[in-house]
Amino acid sequence: MSYVAVYHVSTPDTPNKVLTHFEDVVSTLAEHGVRFERWQPAVIEKGADDAAMIAAYRPQIDALGYASVDVLRVPGDPAQKAALRDQFLAERRCSEDDVRFFIAGQGLVALHIGDYVYGVRCEKNDLLVIPAGMPHWFDMGENPHFVMLRLSHTANGGVSEFTGDDIAAGFPGMDD
Repeated sequence: MSYVAVYHVSTPDTPNKVLTHFEDVVSTLAEHGVRFERWQPAVIEKGADDAAMIAAYRPQIDALGYASVDVLRVPGDPAQKAALRDQFLAERRCSEDDVRFFIAGQGLVALHIGDYVYGVRCEKNDLLVIPAGMPHWFDMGENPHFVMLRLSHTANGGVSEFTGDDIAAGFPGMDD
């Protein structure tokens, strides 16, 4: 189930509120310029390659107006998984919108907005659009499972700038 847990930065172990109703999640995130949607699932054959997954969602991708799309999936090598998780847990800002659509699996995206952190658990068929410049991080969990589309205006997906803040270490992760 997708949800948003809202934490004050001074109390990272206790959320102020947890929103589980889709409409509440959408409206709360929209107050901060974050877009959250649930797309209808497309028919994708088991073992489909990246091109087939992108083609299955082409109408929705085109409607959003982003020029570039690629597929991110969990690597098979456990060492690569750990390294990738550590990299994603570093808080960053992107020079353009950070757009993710979950084809399969789940992940926890944390948005650092002022004195609050919004932990957004995304699952299959969820689209999350994080506005350019908003600090955030992603936790794929200790046993990650996801396939997602990453959309952007440019082929390189914009520039990510790490904030240097280790705030992610204090907040619950995907498996907490």
